[in-house]
Parts: sequence; structure tokens; C-alpha cells
Amino acid sequence: MLNKETLQHIEAQALLAAQIRIVLGGGTQLAVLPEAARTLNLEPYEASRYRFRGGLETHSITDYSGYVTDHLVDDANSAPAGFIDQERMSAKVMFNLGNPDNPGHGDDTATLTLKPTAAFKAVEAIVGQKLSQQTLAEWLEDWARNIEANANQDKLDIAAAINGIRRMTIKATSQRDSSVGDLSASRSAMDEIEAKSQEILPTSFHFTTVPYEGLAPALITLRLSVITGDNAPVLKLRWVGEEAQREEFAQEFKEVLDQKIGEYVPLTIGTFQLGK
Repeated sequence: MLNKETLQHIEAQALLAAQIRIVLGGGTQLAVLPEAARTLNLEPYEASRYRFRGGLETHSITDYSGYVTDHLVDDANSAPAGFIDQERMSAKVMFNLGNPDNPGHGDDTATLTLKPTAAFKAVEAIVGQKLSQQTLAEWLEDWARNIEANANQDKLDIAAAINGIRRMTIKATSQRDSSVGDLSASRSAMDEIEAKSQEILPTSFHFTTVPYEGLAPALITLRLSVITGDNAPVLKLRWVGEEAQREEFAQEFKEVLDQKIGEYVPLTIGTFQLGK
């Protein structure tokens, strides 16, 4: 009587001898092998791949648009589709997604992720941080070419604004009034500490920069606040209307991309995940 191992060996040899191949759509071939009749994709052993697929990743809108338009094929079954993730300022085109009637593999893609400029990253890094006079003054010096200073409604020379920050001092006065302002804050009913300077103090800054490569220049308003609860003033910059302006950047991103490839690829706001 043949045991289990012998039967499995005979079965394996029969499968090898039969050289069974399963031909799928698109020219894909699978070989049936022993070991519980597992399959093996023969594509890696062929002279060429059964179909083109890959994944481009770039930060350049120009290169991305060129690749997408050149990569499209005149095939109704390919049905490309694009998805824009406004939170991440990125877009992804799937060239072979197909449709419900003729679904594709969705594994031939191109992804664009906009790269923030150095100036915009500098703004993001400093907004909301507690800064010393020296730190803020040096930051203003580094990015002076992008900045316009203001003292209330009046324009202020950037050099004068930096000098005003550097020469800021603290003056203690005694009074019973309690108030909070951009350049002053009451520590108690009897002890008010107010930031003073021998120069005119700026109240806000207009920072002009291209936020992401490929978008138009934007004007970002930074409001200056002075916290005077210690021997040295602590300075903060607040991005006025940050959330609304970020939404504007995202909308501009979609509009630019729509102008570049919208004629060839339908674009949808959101992300897409292939089902299992």
C-alpha cells in the first residue's frame, strides 16, 4: 500500500511532467507546480513584461504634467483617473484604474507632491514660537528681502523695525488698571510690565513668498505679540488667517493641475485606495 508521502511524490512528478500553464488575460501565464499545486508567475523569466506598470514620484508640476500626457494610451479599458489630496498638497494619477465594467489593476501610477519653498518653511518654523529679541531680529535680517514691516497702519523700514526689536526694553509701572494689548500685558492689578523701545516698534509683518513650487507668490501677514511677564520680553509671530490661506493654496493647486492635465484625466478631490 502506498503511503501519503509516496502519493504526494507521484502527484508532484505528474504535475512537473504535464507542464501545465494557465493563460490569463493580457498574456499573463501561470505555471502549476507541486506543493499543494501552487502557482508561479512566469513574467520574471520572460524576455519582456506582460504589461507596463510603475510609479513615478516627483515634486515638479511641469515634469509631472509632461509625464502624464505622454504616458496616456488610447485604450478605453485603461480609463485613467486622478485624485488630489489637499491636506498633503499631492496628486496621484492611476493610468490603468479602469471602470466598474472593466476594472484595471491600478498599479501604473504617477504621484506629485508639491515641495514647500525655503522661505515658506521658514515661516512655518517660526510661527507660534516663543522668541527672544535676538532670535527674531536675526530671523528678520535673514529674510528681509521678503518682508515689509508695519507699525499699526504705517509702513516701517525693515532696518528700523529690526533695530526697534533689538533695542526693546522693559519698564515697570504701578497702577490699578488691568489691560492686555499687543505690546503690553498686566501682570497684576498693582504691577504692569510694558515693553518699550527706543525706536518705533513694528506691530506686524507682510511676508511675500511662493509657498509651494509651481504656485503663485502669496502675502502672509504675521502679527507681532510681546509677552512681558519676565525680565526680558518674549516675542511671538501669529499667522493671521492661517487656515483660510492654506485652503486657498490647496484650491490653487487643484486649479493649476486642472489646467495642465484636466483635459486628459478627470480629477477628484480626495484619496483612493484599491480594494482587496
